[in-house]
Amino acid sequence: MSHKKQKTIIGWTEYVDFPKWGISGLKGKIDTGARSSALHVEDVEEIEGGKRVRFHVVLTRGKKPRRLELTAPVSKHARVRSSTGVYSHRYFIKALVRIGPVEKEIEVSLVSRKSMIFRMLIGRKALEKDFLIDVNKRYLLGRREKLIVRNPLSKDHS
Repeated sequence: MSHKKQKTIIGWTEYVDFPKWGISGLKGKIDTGARSSALHVEDVEEIEGGKRVRFHVVLTRGKKPRRLELTAPVSKHARVRSSTGVYSHRYFIKALVRIGPVEKEIEVSLVSRKSMIFRMLIGRKALEKDFLIDVNKRYLLGRREKLIVRNPLSKDHS
């Protein structure tokens, strides 16, 4: 007798939290066509001989954009093809995310999504084993009035 874990049903957009970074309520687009997840960042810079990266997460909900400087170990480098077919080199990091009741560490590519509506893209690898998607719905796990940024304990979030 097998006991399968109950999967959480989500819509095609959901709010994503980064608990270690102090970020709650970032709008994320669920993209089953993308293998990996991507986060909009700016000013990506290699440090410690390329073992780590420093970057800024730009949070733009409300009147005044906030820039949160973070550092993290590089989990991998990869050549990634965008939805427009253009290849680029990207850094990947591991980050703890929370989508509704599910908290897990996922691999995230750091990329400029400046021209995109959603600054966070959640790909198949982050969704596997935990979620089912109802493509007719948005924010099934609840709506948020505002993006919340608490001061993280430090800039280093390994």
